[in-house]
Amino acid sequence: MPGTQEFQATGLTCGHCAHAVTEELTALDGVREVGVEVVADGASTVTVIADRALTDAEVTAALDEAGGYRLVEA
Repeated sequence: MPGTQEFQATGLTCGHCAHAVTEELTALDGVREVGVEVVADGASTVTVIADRALTDAEVTAALDEAGGYRLVEA
């Protein structure tokens, strides 16, 4: 059964950013769906539905690959 996780990320400013992040996260094993709510001057919300829990390291790597975006530490 898939689970939902939310992450906060900084550096996203537009739809292109959201698309790049979605593309990188979707490439991870087990990810079914990704949603991004862009907050240009703050922390954007990245929602991931996946068959397994993603690690912060996996998300950090995907954000970096997508364009140098940064995961906000909880």
